[in-house]
Amino acid sequence: MLNVFRIIVSILCIGSGYLIGKSLQQPEYGILGSVLLIVIIFSFELYVRKIPSKIIWLSLLGLFSGIVLSNLLIYFASLVPEMEKIINLPIKLLLNIIFAYLGLVFAIRRSEDGGDYRLKLANMHRKDTKSSLKILDTSVVIDGRIADICEIGFIDGALIVPRFILKELQHIADSSDSLKRHRGRRGLDILNRIQKKVGVNVVIEEKDYPEILEVDAKLVKLSKQMNAKVITNDFNLNKVAELEGVSVLNINELAEALRPVVLPGEVMKANVIKEGKEHGQGVAYLDDGTMVVIDNGAKYIGKKINVAVTSVLQTTAGRMIFAKMENNS
Repeated sequence: MLNVFRIIVSILCIGSGYLIGKSLQQPEYGILGSVLLIVIIFSFELYVRKIPSKIIWLSLLGLFSGIVLSNLLIYFASLVPEMEKIINLPIKLLLNIIFAYLGLVFAIRRSEDGGDYRLKLANMHRKDTKSSLKILDTSVVIDGRIADICEIGFIDGALIVPRFILKELQHIADSSDSLKRHRGRRGLDILNRIQKKVGVNVVIEEKDYPEILEVDAKLVKLSKQMNAKVITNDFNLNKVAELEGVSVLNINELAEALRPVVLPGEVMKANVIKEGKEHGQGVAYLDDGTMVVIDNGAKYIGKKINVAVTSVLQTTAGRMIFAKMENNS
């Protein structure tokens, strides 16, 4: 439908340019001017596409309000005999331009500050609002553990979900790939659970940065402007945010920190489930998912045995425990 309107506008512009040029006895200049006008119009259209519709409507409202205020001022000034002689057409035009510009700027600035204002209203009962604000990343929403953490009361303050994160989740939920579609829908369900069942204050932040393409970069910039922390389990986002001076709460690091401490010589029960890479090794897993490699434990597959810890290895992938049979210690 838009393409039809573009064609109609182009034809009308060229036709009008030709008629104007013909009346001036220079039709070729009229057509050239029309083509330039079409280029300007369509370039402006491409620029407007990148601007959120909310800002466009507020800008138009500010523009209209400025013009109305300007004309009211001109009207009341014209009632004074001395001023009536001074306010001529150029002065009226200048006042309209100035007030229209001021209204436009004021509306844009208010739209940019609107998110922070809403957040302050939503968190007026908190003594230190900004320090308690936390922004959710797409990955941590899909992961789902954030809902459990909120439910047991480890997260306080408002949870901020930017509109561009919601759009990314919706895009994933609408994917043709069944796995991505499931992940996206799970993320939306998690947000719904946090807001309705867990009872945490979830605020949708409308602020966006059309000039920035990457979602992670938008997230970091928003966090810096709002002085908020980012909750994520994305390793790369974690590093970038730290470089930018943004505080990060990493769910994976939290899970790692909560694993029970195991010391060499400690005895524990382990259910051997499979063979290890080396000959005779058995492999077991603790409740938190930590792998336990048991020397000479392959013959006990399917059994729960007592083992003594010999060493603990911390890797980038997590923690690994090496143990041996208790009676061999």
